[in-house]
Amino acid sequence: MNIQLLVLDMAGTTIDEDNVVYKTLTKAVTDYGYNVTLSMVLEVCAGMEKAEAIKNLLEKIGGNTHDTEAIFENFSDDLALAYNDLNVKPIAGVEEFLLKVKSNGKKVVLNTGYTENIAKQLLSKLNWEKHIHFDDLITADDVSESRPSPEMIRLAMSKFGISDARQVLKAGDSAIDIEEGKNAGCGLTIGVLSGAQSREQLEAVQPDYIFNTLSESEKVLY
Repeated sequence: MNIQLLVLDMAGTTIDEDNVVYKTLTKAVTDYGYNVTLSMVLEVCAGMEKAEAIKNLLEKIGGNTHDTEAIFENFSDDLALAYNDLNVKPIAGVEEFLLKVKSNGKKVVLNTGYTENIAKQLLSKLNWEKHIHFDDLITADDVSESRPSPEMIRLAMSKFGISDARQVLKAGDSAIDIEEGKNAGCGLTIGVLSGAQSREQLEAVQPDYIFNTLSESEKVLY
């Protein structure tokens, strides 16, 4: 398969940040008086743009969706503080994988349901640099529709002049990542078990492959 572009989720797929985003989101919702657990948040919210994730979570538990904006603001403030002290590292084998993929002439786009500020904060902690570890970053701020809309993948394709989605690999640690890839018509969709969701949750959306970590994708690329 002639894969030319890899569109890769960030937290849980390329970056290990110990689920701090979902732990912080859980705290922001419970602090507002709702009873939710981390496992519930991971199931409902993984991979989504975070304001939309909060709204969906409130709908799921019968909460008041008018609370979404206030909870999202609290979550954003808490997350900025949490990230200041966080030890962020790449998922095992991923940094080497990215460098090898790029040395083979393929393009790498990181995409995320985070805001641009949060995504760049993560990348700076890793010392990952554009054109060395990846070719571009696309965040929730860059599109009008969040996952599972294919808008981020289509934007990535347009940036690198790729018109055939079969030349694109999409990888992520949540079902919504896989749905995003399928909605874009990607040639390969890969679920990884290094992040938010379980094998069963990923199998439900039928990715082409499920690997323990992203670096195992090498075996289907070459």
